[in-house]
Amino acid sequence: MDRLLLGDNQFFGVNHMSEEKARAQAVRFQETSAIIDVIDAAYAEGIRTFMCTTHERIAEVADHVRAHPERYPDYQFYPCMPYAHKYANAVSEYGMLGALKAFLPDEGLLNAAMRGGKSIATKDIEGIITLLVDAEMKMFRGLSTPVIFLQNVVVDLLLGLGFVDAFRMFADHVRSRYGAEPGFITMNLPRLLQILDRAGIEQPIVSSNINKIGFRVSGGAEAYDTALASGRFRPIAMSVFASGAIPPREALEWIHEQPGIESIVFGASSATHIKSTVDIVRELWPEDHAVSAAGFARA
Repeated sequence: MDRLLLGDNQFFGVNHMSEEKARAQAVRFQETSAIIDVIDAAYAEGIRTFMCTTHERIAEVADHVRAHPERYPDYQFYPCMPYAHKYANAVSEYGMLGALKAFLPDEGLLNAAMRGGKSIATKDIEGIITLLVDAEMKMFRGLSTPVIFLQNVVVDLLLGLGFVDAFRMFADHVRSRYGAEPGFITMNLPRLLQILDRAGIEQPIVSSNINKIGFRVSGGAEAYDTALASGRFRPIAMSVFASGAIPPREALEWIHEQPGIESIVFGASSATHIKSTVDIVRELWPEDHAVSAAGFARA
């Protein structure tokens, strides 16, 4: 994985510290072209990975990248699914059948519908999970998606239910159908690692809040320290700046001191912010960038 990943919260009005900033960002990025401008600025600084939700606007970004392969020859997406609001809005607008038709994969429409119907009728949870993954992946056809994430809204619900097998089902399908590594986003890293061990998922890729002040860290900072020191998983740190509460250099210097963190996902809304973050990362992890100043070596 690359050391630095671009996230998408800022594009859709998500700021965990300030509702005012969130509203301003939502207005600024009403047009998809504004999102693409930021992606291009990040690309110019060597950031080649976009860790994104499956928001319907991301489909427009995917269309743009797909239409310009010469411009983004090595670009990759890390889809994070499901985007729950998308389903709720579609059912409200189109009804249940219309929403189902909109999200089913293009290939084998009848097969997918039959699989979904059989799954619901027989309570075949694995069939439902694979159907939903295939529906979400529809927008990324033909693009590089080496890691596919299960969003924390589902991960943490499954943790609460104790549904261990669902994690294995997701991981198996992502590997077999898409040749990708499964990833998991959680607000409770210590608990998730226990469950993934029980599911038989070794060295999982896990994205979780990891920051100096313990902002939105569930399970206790000490348990996070123990998990990071264990080497049992491949960590992606998110919320490293704690929604602006920690200055970038201070935040990244602290991350640099933590053991085993492979990647950092961050949100940025300007070329200046992107460049300043990249400059600090290059300074702290010079070994990642010895080959080319225009790109990031894989961690």
